[in-house]
Amino acid sequence: MSERTPEEAVRGLWAVLNDRDYDGIADWVTEDCIYYDVPLGPAFSARGPVDIAKRLRVGWGELAAYENHDGTLVADGEDVLYEHSETWTFTTGEVLHLPFATVHKVRDGRVSLWRDYWDYSALTSAAPQEWQDGLLTADTSWLYDATGEV
Repeated sequence: MSERTPEEAVRGLWAVLNDRDYDGIADWVTEDCIYYDVPLGPAFSARGPVDIAKRLRVGWGELAAYENHDGTLVADGEDVLYEHSETWTFTTGEVLHLPFATVHKVRDGRVSLWRDYWDYSALTSAAPQEWQDGLLTADTSWLYDATGEV
């Protein structure tokens, strides 16, 4: 198998994310990949495919449906910018359309750094209270403080 281009690595990662294939993440990120939700700050990052999957389950695990909407992707060497959006459908019926700008760094055909930029207030104003309350008791074993690394 030939090495993936940075663009192929990012598109492959987002294909498994769209399917909420948490086990498939390991095929697309490095063992030391940092996932950093920029609005939350670097202290709420996750590191490595197992913990990234745990982190994503916190947000998406209780959704009735999730869909990533493909957008503009620009690659410059190992750096890949991906403008896209996500639709979150909550079990209580609320639907949120959330725009993202995601910056990736790719090493050896896998994503090694993933930074998501999105509007925190758009999420909290649309998400039902039940979902937000669930965050207070969610698994936090994935927490990784990436301060100084991102």
